[in-house]
Amino acid sequence: MSSVTIGFLVGGLTLVLLAVRIHIGMAMLVGGSIGYIAVSGWDPLMSYFKHLAYSRFSVYDLSVVPLFLLMGNIASHGGLSRRLFEATNAFLGHYRGGVAMSAIGACAGFGAICGSSLATAATMGKVALPELRRNRYSPALATGALAAGGTLGILIPPSVVLVIYAILAEQNVAAMFMAALIPGLIAMFGYMLVVAIYARVVPDAGPASVRMSWPQRMAAVARVWPIVTVFVVVIGGIYGGIFTPTEAAAVGTIATTALAVLSRELDFKGFTHAVFGAAESTAMIFLILLGADVLNAFLALSQMPQALAQWVLGSGLSPAAVLIGIILVYLLLGCVMDSLSMILLTIPIFLPIVMGLDYWGLNPTDKAIWFGILALMVVEIGLITPPVGMNVFIINSLAKDIPMRETFRGVLPFLASDLVRIALLALFPALSLWLVHLLGG
Repeated sequence: MSSVTIGFLVGGLTLVLLAVRIHIGMAMLVGGSIGYIAVSGWDPLMSYFKHLAYSRFSVYDLSVVPLFLLMGNIASHGGLSRRLFEATNAFLGHYRGGVAMSAIGACAGFGAICGSSLATAATMGKVALPELRRNRYSPALATGALAAGGTLGILIPPSVVLVIYAILAEQNVAAMFMAALIPGLIAMFGYMLVVAIYARVVPDAGPASVRMSWPQRMAAVARVWPIVTVFVVVIGGIYGGIFTPTEAAAVGTIATTALAVLSRELDFKGFTHAVFGAAESTAMIFLILLGADVLNAFLALSQMPQALAQWVLGSGLSPAAVLIGIILVYLLLGCVMDSLSMILLTIPIFLPIVMGLDYWGLNPTDKAIWFGILALMVVEIGLITPPVGMNVFIINSLAKDIPMRETFRGVLPFLASDLVRIALLALFPALSLWLVHLLGG
């Protein structure tokens, strides 16, 4: 049996393990180990294991993950999300669908200091759902907007998933953050436009709230300006070359902690929960990374990704057809897998294929950055698509009286917005690369 054949069989085995609910990290670790033994033997695998953990976890760029997770957890426990929602609602709430648009804007703001879609959905759901209920929003629009808005957690930089992609694709983390900003803002405005259209087509679904006076608005802005300052310092410092992403994450974590403590909304118990939550999430991500390393090492030995890339290049399919096929695979995987798992499982296979094709005359670095943002956009759709839709489950757990089908019905218009955005990004790579070229040289 050839090594390429073994590669395909192990890929199938890994998918079977995932189907029977084995944790993604363990599934990749088991599949990769079996394949490694089949191709090279037991002794080479043991030799590889001797230095695997240290070589992976000693990577400097990876230290940004626990720091950004801690910053997001502290922001969540420190009440900063509530201030963001109150500020956006002060300016948008009096429009039709305005409270839902305010929730989406607050999700984008919270995503800028969190980096996790699941945490964004859970945190903003607790804050915004009572206000949406009070204003008698339809269950579908209220929960659909929150589930979709939660996906902005990984689209608006900083993003943990982008850090992982940058490490896998050997790209600069700061460049990936630059590339994600404009597509992330387009996603936010696209979701707001969906709410505005929905509220005019079905007026009773998103009634207008009471218009706030300008003194009330200024008071809301005054409460939120420290959070904006943290975002400007963290992202501006990265874009301006003042901080590395890890240094920016450390500065942001300290600043967020100070804000939460000074506002007297973070006590010792909340801080402890934030630290332990960040530690648990980091351990889960690092286990997945460890499993992905073993699987990727086996795939490199088997030459399966290279053989698949050569087959695609020799098939006569146009680059556009290949890209559409990759997007469709991501959409299907999104129905049963989370975003980080999809990135780790597919990038070693899809990236060599994309790098071997010509897309708009992009150089290798630009192509890797553009594809990373495009892949991120596609995998975030999986957070709101049935039957898994993790964001939908999180929002539904906060609104137990609303049937799951109502929430899935509510996210359908937002999925249409996602597909339009993906098409724009695929056709116009400058949407993700313009800021990289402007700030990164």
